[in-house]
Amino acid sequence: MPAVISDAPARRTGPRRLHPADIAAVGVLVIVCAVALATFRDFGMGWDDYAHAEYGGLLLRLYDSGFTDRRALSFVNLYAYGGGFDMLAALLAKVLPFELFETRRLVGAIIGIAGLAMTWRIARRLGGPIAGFVAVTLLATCPLWIGHMFVNPKDVPFAVAMLAATLGFVRAFSEYPKPHVPTVALLGLGLGLSFGSRVMGALAAVPTAAAFLLIVVAEARRQGVRDAVRRAGEFLLRLMPAVIVSYALMALIWPWSVVSPLNPVKALVYFSHFFEKPWRELFEGELLWVVDMPRRYVPELFALQTPELFWALGIAGVVAALASAAHGDRPLNRRASLVFLAVSAVFPIAFAVITRPAMYNGIRHFVFVLPPAAVLGGLVGALLVSRAAATEGRRTAIAAAALAVMLVHPIVTMIRIHPYQYAYFNALAGGLQGADGRFMRDYWGLSMKQAAQALRAELAKRGELPTGKTKRHVAICGPQRPVRVELGKAYPTDWQPQGGEFAISLNEFYCAKLDAPVIAEVVRDGVVFARVYDIRGRNLETLLTPLPP
Repeated sequence: MPAVISDAPARRTGPRRLHPADIAAVGVLVIVCAVALATFRDFGMGWDDYAHAEYGGLLLRLYDSGFTDRRALSFVNLYAYGGGFDMLAALLAKVLPFELFETRRLVGAIIGIAGLAMTWRIARRLGGPIAGFVAVTLLATCPLWIGHMFVNPKDVPFAVAMLAATLGFVRAFSEYPKPHVPTVALLGLGLGLSFGSRVMGALAAVPTAAAFLLIVVAEARRQGVRDAVRRAGEFLLRLMPAVIVSYALMALIWPWSVVSPLNPVKALVYFSHFFEKPWRELFEGELLWVVDMPRRYVPELFALQTPELFWALGIAGVVAALASAAHGDRPLNRRASLVFLAVSAVFPIAFAVITRPAMYNGIRHFVFVLPPAAVLGGLVGALLVSRAAATEGRRTAIAAAALAVMLVHPIVTMIRIHPYQYAYFNALAGGLQGADGRFMRDYWGLSMKQAAQALRAELAKRGELPTGKTKRHVAICGPQRPVRVELGKAYPTDWQPQGGEFAISLNEFYCAKLDAPVIAEVVRDGVVFARVYDIRGRNLETLLTPLPP
């Protein structure tokens, strides 16, 4: 009988030995940890960082004040999001020897690495050690994941929370219809963190329903409807404590959600419609309104912003998982888990293609799709390797060698474009140079930190640093907060160039290329991310590019 990815890994008899692929997977995690510790201070602030930091502080004050300081419950629109990440970072900033925004970068890295570990565990559980090794390697070398885990306070924490729920569901289906207490607790933790991060946690209902229905229908055919319904009822009843745990955890990290029983529904309605004034972004070389992006926006950017091996194995994994799940002679609980993962990877993208919501900031809102795709890719990778060698050691060596060869481009590119890994484009897009002028790159303005540092270094070289009596006024096209945090009060900033001595400008379509001397540039892979101008003596009316109405 041919091997399929629904086959369970072989059970060992006798003393347990550490599998070579497990050693390799742990090695990947150790390398990522070392890189994170060495580089987390390099990453800049984005447009929303300061607001999120304020939100975390307000949430702590809500609890410290005994719920008398309720500003967090109406703070801009962030009250409609959970604040678990922001609170955790604010708390750790009080005890760690780093300033607040460095702490936020470190916390983001820790959460992202936790997601890598869970990806490994899920793939290993379903496909064995080599599947786990391939899966964690795929995700650890995906620039979209690595770049966002340092800087994204919303989407990566949500993705990791969804991963915890995924691991809980995979365990629950494997123990059907009597999930164990640790599994129920894990599931409650994952669901609580998911809903407590973003109301989009409701998306987990679709893969859950698909997997659950597969089990119920299959058992009804084999054992009769009555027995299938009885077992399904027992399963759901045993999962009820997870609902209680998840609601309590959601209330803790998203207090607005329980101020009124219908607030989660209000948040869902709020986010189901575009809630801001529309703006334009660059896609395929055209300036398009974010509410008018074409249906191909998400799948095309996935194809261009993830390594080719990642999406190739991911797509193959989805197809193989669904094909394996269709085999009625395979273990039913494993088939359900495969359906859960396949739907988790495909449904959010398909839903965006069908409904065509407002789409912007690349595919950061879909980062949570990457881990299930990596797990499925790991299962396919393990299947391919199993056909290439007979011994475990040789299979691991072949997997490691193949991954090293095929992932060298994204790894080298991540090193070259550091700390802007989230702006990665693969060889199909022509790399960063091919994407320049065609797609958004530094849409969060992370390069403002390095641009501010470049300005200070240039002024130091010229002997023009501000003194106690003088200040250096800086005009900004991009987020101002990163420059203020990096340079301090001696460098007042403004949106307008009038009265400014220097200008820092993102190299995105909305910032004009100024008729002024360029004194510094932030460049990666031959592409300019930001420029620093000397605008003294220049009569500039605006830093913005005139746009058509």
